[in-house]
Amino acid sequence: MSKRPKTFHPVVATANDLSTGTVVFRGRDGAWSRDIADAEIAATPDQAEALLARARTDQDARHLVVDVAAIEVVRDGAFVRPAALRELIRTSGPTIVLPTDGPQAGAPAAAPRAPGA
Repeated sequence: MSKRPKTFHPVVATANDLSTGTVVFRGRDGAWSRDIADAEIAATPDQAEALLARARTDQDARHLVVDVAAIEVVRDGAFVRPAALRELIRTSGPTIVLPTDGPQAGAPAAAPRAPGA
């Protein structure tokens, strides 16, 4: 029994901004945006291949982003969201509250105190 070919679903190009590490999406205008709503959506395999080629140029030649990938998206009218839970979490940000002070947030660590001080 042969396998059925995988059905193509619309995709967007995503990566991490090289200067900040932020998750970004390649827009219709060629700019990278933190908002998936701004992303160029490839509706066919050929469009997806062309979109990834442009995104890889931004990575390899222009050094704007790293870890370029295509992710499947779900469209509901004007609303766009990643199809996979992993990408939804990646797009939405951490699932925990990040510290706002201390070494984890980039603030300098407190100097150690002398015993008895």
